Amino acid sequence: MTNSIFIKADEIAEELGVSKPYAYKLVKRMNEELRERGFVTIPGRVSRQYYREKVYGVQVSESTPQEDQGVM
Repeated sequence: MTNSIFIKADEIAEELGVSKPYAYKLVKRMNEELRERGFVTIPGRVSRQYYREKVYGVQVSESTPQEDQGVM
């Protein structure tokens, strides 16, 4: 996993064990939800934080990766 803010549909397909076309449908659905809430979206990618919240039900903290590792 990378430290990118966005996760690509290809990475979602691999992580969830689904086809790439299905992963793109998931990304499209999540991006539509984000657009309705006023966020800017990028086709084929979705916020990694939003993805984790939607798929795993995990609320990600607002801290940066450095804060999570105790580096500051």
